[in-house]
Amino acid sequence: MVLEQTFSNIEGISAEIVRRSQELKKILQAASYAYYILDAPTLEDAVYDRLYRELQDLEQQYPQLISTDSPTQRVGERPATQFTSVQHNIPLYSLENAFTDGELQTWAERSQKILEHSNFDYVCELKIDGSALALTYEQGILTRGATRGDGNSGEDITSNVRTIRSIPLRLNLENPPAVIEVRGEAFLGLQSFNQINESRSLSGEALFANPRNAAAGTLRQLDARKVSDRNLDFFAYTLHISEELSEIKSQWESLEFLQKIGFKVNPNRGVYQDLAGVKSFSDRWDQERLKLPYMTDGVVIKINSFNIQSQLGFTQKFPRWAIAWKYPATEVPTIIKAITVQVGRTGALTPVAELEPVLLAGTTVSRATLHNSDRLQTLNLHLGDTVIVRKAGEIIPEVVRVLEELRPVDAQKFTMPITCPECHQPVVKPETEAVTRCVNSSCPAIVRGAIEHWVSRDAMDIQGIGEKLITQLVEQNLVNAIADLYELTLDQLLTLERTGKKSAEKVLEAINSSKTKPWSRVLYGLGIRHIGSVNAQLLADHFPTVELLGKANQEAIAQIYGIGTEIAQAGSQWFSLPSNQNLIIRLQNAGLQFTGTTTKPPISSALIGKTFVITGTLPNLKRDEVKRLVQSVGGKVSESVSKKTDFVIVGAEAGSKLEKATSLGVKCLDETEFLELLGNIEL
Repeated sequence: MVLEQTFSNIEGISAEIVRRSQELKKILQAASYAYYILDAPTLEDAVYDRLYRELQDLEQQYPQLISTDSPTQRVGERPATQFTSVQHNIPLYSLENAFTDGELQTWAERSQKILEHSNFDYVCELKIDGSALALTYEQGILTRGATRGDGNSGEDITSNVRTIRSIPLRLNLENPPAVIEVRGEAFLGLQSFNQINESRSLSGEALFANPRNAAAGTLRQLDARKVSDRNLDFFAYTLHISEELSEIKSQWESLEFLQKIGFKVNPNRGVYQDLAGVKSFSDRWDQERLKLPYMTDGVVIKINSFNIQSQLGFTQKFPRWAIAWKYPATEVPTIIKAITVQVGRTGALTPVAELEPVLLAGTTVSRATLHNSDRLQTLNLHLGDTVIVRKAGEIIPEVVRVLEELRPVDAQKFTMPITCPECHQPVVKPETEAVTRCVNSSCPAIVRGAIEHWVSRDAMDIQGIGEKLITQLVEQNLVNAIADLYELTLDQLLTLERTGKKSAEKVLEAINSSKTKPWSRVLYGLGIRHIGSVNAQLLADHFPTVELLGKANQEAIAQIYGIGTEIAQAGSQWFSLPSNQNLIIRLQNAGLQFTGTTTKPPISSALIGKTFVITGTLPNLKRDEVKRLVQSVGGKVSESVSKKTDFVIVGAEAGSKLEKATSLGVKCLDETEFLELLGNIEL
């Protein structure tokens, strides 16, 4: 095999010993695969232990024989002092949720509308209740395991990942690609979870609330030996295709391939031609999941074809080609004592129900969101109503319905205010939106929200400026916009309650330090609607200066892979406002970073929206490289040639696509002509 290391030339080690160590590794790896992945043991425990000890003894005697994929190296590293943050090679997007048949139907129809056809099938997989992991394999060897984090970056927990026996250290693959990215879910089986809690109870430790929390806490243990003791498991569910694996065309094929190369893939899955089949699968597992040895809270539904997935792309947060069907959450009754209205940083008014405290999914709940005025109207909510509460997505408490038969006789119906609770200015509710908004940019709530977002960890990460200090700064009229932070003086801060000289100096130092934060963090900190931290990074990569982004039109922004029309529209509108342009000037004058270090070429308006097709093998460029170049200038890559195709990039051994392009009169380019068209962009 290509992956095998050759030790025959290592001084002091005989060829026989080298061969034996390699043989032991293969036997033990095969036995682990059969035991942990196939659930079909091939070796007696005593035999496995004897062979393991033999390999261990050889490696102790000859340390040169130790390799990262050796079964003896799953545990043994010294405890870490901390985890380091790492950038994901490919962002980990979260999934949109569907809780009703209507929401699932809306998702499918939206995909059909974008594609202008409905000829695609769906893959259904159980949604495992655990923690997402991103695994990197180089030349078939596990080199990195990272947590999901914020989707753009996570924590490097490779030493802990190596202890999970259902994650192969070496792929069962001849001539593996240079790099393979695998995503999946680390989880605790119910038996392991119960054993952990029993042990913690005996030692007087707090119990884990559920297997998901226990899995997340386990993965962040600094001592890998403790992680190993807890018997985490892993299901792989995503394979990011490299050029060498281009023959894999669908999600179903990728799952089969993942299982073939050594991963544990959930066997409870299926392919369906329509939503009726999807619903049948979901309904069956709503009951059957209670018999499983692990927790699952829904079904992940993906459009099967990778080509169609590529055409659909992403919104600001989710892939358009996948959705999570969530099973109904635990529901409990309680009484509404009062309703308050909160104002967010975008001016959105959110009604919140103040409840009689009730235990829900392991936590005590005393408040629940009512979402917006449309939701209030649907509920027909009155003060004193008895309501059913659940956790939306098992996280945020929400009111599901009202038990009107228990309504007090004198109960008063609640209606949304017509003026902002904070600034008392009139509010507006656009006909096309469900949200009621305060549009006064000087509203204290909007100003506070903007500052809280600006100083947050994922934005400028300004330590020492918390909610209480922000409230004082706004109430004292010292800060009315984020740019005002950079004009604060020591004397001004000392006038605030409970602010001493030392703490004030630290705040000013933290504000000054934030000036070094990169352009992507500044962009996220501006708080533009729909632009999260991951999308801010994408935009900063493609538009290395604020001037380029500010001048870009919606179409240019929307062409970026991972950026949708909604984000493009919000960004374009934000930069068009004179007040925001003035804010940028003030922040630039204060020394903030509005220029990035990216080497990506700017969008060229001449090629925005143009469709390219690649056929044959190019002399120097790989398909992935061509695709990235096309997307970087606002173009799109399609798999098939049609009348809508603008260019066909032709390499050696071009086939039927070239013939069709010629018959349709589509312009064909070789590699040199393609690069000239793009303006000689440096690779």
